[in-house]
Amino acid sequence: MESKNKIQRLGELAALFLKLGIIGFGGPAAHIAMMEDEVVGRRKWLTREHFLDLVGASNVIPGPVSTKMSIFVGYIHAGWPGLIIAGTCFIIPAVLITAGFAWAYVKFGSLPQVSSLLYGIKPAVLAVIFTAVWRLGKTAVKGWRLLIIGLAVASASIFGMNEVIALLIGGGIGMFWLRISDLGRSLSNKKGLITLAGITTSVIPKTAKATGISLAAIVGSGTVAAIDVSLLKLGLFFLKVGAILFGGGYVLVAFLEGGLVHDYGWMTQQQLLDAIAIGQFTPGPVLSTATFIGYLISGVDGAVVATVAIFLPSFLFVVVLNPVIPRLRRSRWTSAFLDAVNVSAVGLMAAVIVKLSEATLISWATWLIALVAIVVGLRWKVNATWLVLGGAITGWLLSVLAV
Repeated sequence: MESKNKIQRLGELAALFLKLGIIGFGGPAAHIAMMEDEVVGRRKWLTREHFLDLVGASNVIPGPVSTKMSIFVGYIHAGWPGLIIAGTCFIIPAVLITAGFAWAYVKFGSLPQVSSLLYGIKPAVLAVIFTAVWRLGKTAVKGWRLLIIGLAVASASIFGMNEVIALLIGGGIGMFWLRISDLGRSLSNKKGLITLAGITTSVIPKTAKATGISLAAIVGSGTVAAIDVSLLKLGLFFLKVGAILFGGGYVLVAFLEGGLVHDYGWMTQQQLLDAIAIGQFTPGPVLSTATFIGYLISGVDGAVVATVAIFLPSFLFVVVLNPVIPRLRRSRWTSAFLDAVNVSAVGLMAAVIVKLSEATLISWATWLIALVAIVVGLRWKVNATWLVLGGAITGWLLSVLAV
């Protein structure tokens, strides 16, 4: 019976994260929102507080936040096999799609049009993020102090402060503000320290993986041939990137440009830009860009090596960190810090909405798609999958009617 239950859990994880990997457009903020909807709202695998703890932990270690979240959920739901199944299933769809684009890029030197689908997907994804911010915000904002911290972090992010720095500052200030206030109340009431029954940690996306990039017709520099690069050297390069990458997709660009174009000369600037564009367009984690690059440099073997190397550190980090998370809640000071980080994370998600809105809500049609999706998501709690697919179909129909 126990063995059957374990197999059932693994099947549930595989089905869920394959689905999220296929429809996970919009970057880390959207991925986190979809996961929250599925594992907290629908399946009740985690409480919202525990979910926020995992989001926070995912943001203080290197690697793609949404990938680490899938690994965390898999580990908690089904142990070591679940860790592997959930993380792999979330990554695989993006890797396969990216590999297909890489093959077409090498063979034909161009990529297909996708702008009509993106036209409707983007506002729908924006709505998915909004509904998650609304739900998580109701849990994270437990008082006026936390509300102020969340708004301050959101404002700092909107005006250009690095997300990780904003998060840590929000957590540090909040820790002292909440604990000093709490100590003051406890002393005045002579009842000792009041235990903070808070959420714990939460941080959200680093740089949003914006689907706002237009791929109306990305054209490469012609047929690309694989070059002679050691697979070991290629693997070590991407292993290093996966192990030290903070800050999301745009920081990834800086790492790749410095190493692949300037240091090693394995790619041209144009090829790198095309690779980044594909990584941003495809669903799932933006680090699937490594698959495209690996294929261009060393064919199928290069794609496999680059993909495994860049994602491997995320699995290892989760294994090491997972036992530590419950201990962070036992200290009153750490608990206060995590409460503040929680609300700071929600603030970062809200900032993502503001940033993406400028490039997404560009017409009455996109406004309508976003507003309808928000109402449907909040009022009837429709699954994020249907909201994204509905947006894609609506965008396609509008493009057809416009012709």
